[in-house]
Amino acid sequence: MLQDGVNWDIDFTILGEPASAKNQRRIVKFGGKSRLIKSKKALDYSAYFNEQVASIGFSEESILVGDVALRLDVFYSSRRPDLAAMDLVMDLLQGVIYKNDRQVKASQSLWNLDKENPRVRILARKIRVDCSVGTSSYLQSEIWG
Repeated sequence: MLQDGVNWDIDFTILGEPASAKNQRRIVKFGGKSRLIKSKKALDYSAYFNEQVASIGFSEESILVGDVALRLDVFYSSRRPDLAAMDLVMDLLQGVIYKNDRQVKASQSLWNLDKENPRVRILARKIRVDCSVGTSSYLQSEIWG
């Protein structure tokens, strides 16, 4: 439980500074056709992220079923990046804490500065209300805690 009083189903930290999946795409040629791919930084971060997740040992039973609330506390090493890394982290969490990022019906990302220890703290919980009518129809406490 955090100081905010929320009971999180999942709470872990991934070391390293996340990259944006979209801001720095590269154009490459495959078979004479141009394609956009992730930046080298995003690809490197993805590999590092996956190594750390593998060492945590998530199992099929730990995957959240149904609608999910996701909070990312992102700690950057400089003031330059924005929160565009959220998309990449959400993609990387597929098959780890949820089956598909379409399950995320409420999200919160917080920008932080830590020059010595960039990281992302990932917190997730199953939303205990039916979100089929839209999460904006519910009190914040019904979504987050």
